[in-house]
Amino acid sequence: MELGASSRVLNGSQPSFTNPRTPRDLSNSPHHSSNVYFPLSSVISRGVYSCKAIGNDSAGNSPVEKGKKMFGQQLCESELSRLSVVSPLDGRYWGKIKDLSPYFSECALIYYRVVVEIKWLLKLSQIPEVIEVPSFSEEAQSYLQRLIDGFIMSDAWEVIDIERVTNHDVKAVEYFLKQKCQSHPEVAKVLEFFHFACTSEDINNLAYALMLKEALKFLIFPVMKELITAMQDMAIAYAHIPMLSRTHGQPASPTTIGKEIAIFAVRLSREMRDISQVEIMGKFAGAVGNYNAHLVAYPDIKWPQIAEEFVTSLGLCFNPYVTQIEPHDYMAKLFHTIIRFNTILTDFDRDIWGYISLGYFKQITKPGEIGSSTMPHKVNPIDFENSEGNLGEANSVLSHLSIKLPISRWQVSLSLSLSLSQRDLSDSTVLRNMGVGLGHSLLAYRSALQGISKLQVNEAALFEDLDQSWEVLAEPIQTVMRRYGIPEPYEKLKELTRGRAVTKESIREFIEGLELPIEAKSKLLDLTPHTYTGAAAELAGRDLMTQVLKLEAI
Repeated sequence: MELGASSRVLNGSQPSFTNPRTPRDLSNSPHHSSNVYFPLSSVISRGVYSCKAIGNDSAGNSPVEKGKKMFGQQLCESELSRLSVVSPLDGRYWGKIKDLSPYFSECALIYYRVVVEIKWLLKLSQIPEVIEVPSFSEEAQSYLQRLIDGFIMSDAWEVIDIERVTNHDVKAVEYFLKQKCQSHPEVAKVLEFFHFACTSEDINNLAYALMLKEALKFLIFPVMKELITAMQDMAIAYAHIPMLSRTHGQPASPTTIGKEIAIFAVRLSREMRDISQVEIMGKFAGAVGNYNAHLVAYPDIKWPQIAEEFVTSLGLCFNPYVTQIEPHDYMAKLFHTIIRFNTILTDFDRDIWGYISLGYFKQITKPGEIGSSTMPHKVNPIDFENSEGNLGEANSVLSHLSIKLPISRWQVSLSLSLSLSQRDLSDSTVLRNMGVGLGHSLLAYRSALQGISKLQVNEAALFEDLDQSWEVLAEPIQTVMRRYGIPEPYEKLKELTRGRAVTKESIREFIEGLELPIEAKSKLLDLTPHTYTGAAAELAGRDLMTQVLKLEAI
């Protein structure tokens, strides 16, 4: 496994261009005097150092609280870093996606590896046949749990220091835990059972699965719900406001703003439901998936059953048929479904962008906010454009993950003898980009939410558009003509409307000349483009509520 420490939080506020410290020199260690390392001398001298609180949410499992625990009460941010990092997620957009850091940073990956290693040692202590690891006392169990609950960035830096020697990231976690537990008399007796019978992938696949599971539960799903709820609120608020619809870019039968927004709320809720139903899976079957080493050491233990118990105890679904790696099929399914969610949201962004360009919506601006650098009258729909652009970035990364991760070729190693390993390492570097794909997604969701919060319906523009489009009544008129047996209704309306200016007067004159029952003719004469909206208002109201409120079960 290689180290891919790309997180802004883990690496400090800016890259160091001087000679790095040696692995064992702790005098300059980032965890020697502080949880977070920043080369302050260069930053303070420029007068740009600042420290901002990550937040004050009191929910224990929230991203905010998780970040506080892992990174300290404050995330210190350097403006110099914003200008020096390569990824815009870690720079310009850091403030909008930093709550992903407790799940997808390198520090987070180390933390989840620590969780799996400790939980596995605890599981071994509960297996009667493993007499070498007796049941831990409550105090020993509490000690091990405190290593998880108290994990902070300085611990991650210790692991990084160890990796500088081992050149192996998972092995560094094992050595870190052995060092931490040497002083505990009970745990110190079983140090060699850390990482017992494990391949690195046993630890990593569960770590990544937990990262995904918790990030989805505590961050991605809540923002998705917030987005869908915002659309639902729009749909209900604007359920009765008529709007000229367009098919093939041309005026078509009227609808309501609410009903068009309702469509997206329902579409996205379906995809969110599908995302929530994807089983997050894990394996724990050793180097090639057969429990080879396990059975040599303890041949009488039913290791597949133990592995299933362990994986499910972490809240994951067990995959019994694996090679060295969990094949990542569930990840492909998950990311493909998120891609569909993102694609639907792209459709929404473009529709709203179009409505703004038609003047159907105005955008509320803040005092001092610039809409265009050269044209003072303009307010660009930048939130929806930002959302659309980031959805494209997200989908390109998630698409690559979906296509690449399920493929892992067995690897031939030519040394003194020919050896085969049922995997390659190409997934290792790719998996580290889960946070990139979800980061761009999260940024897009929040940009769309911000854009929605600025929208204000321009009923005057909507009214004017409808008032100039009396030709849309050709559809109901010819449909009523069909009902009452008037010959060639379509052809007669085509002659009236195609290529000609259609007005209220010309439509009324045409209706007056039809041989229709008085009641039917009266209804047609009362019809206007503003009232010809069918069941749109109903679809945007009660019916929508029935569909969308199913989100509460997710």
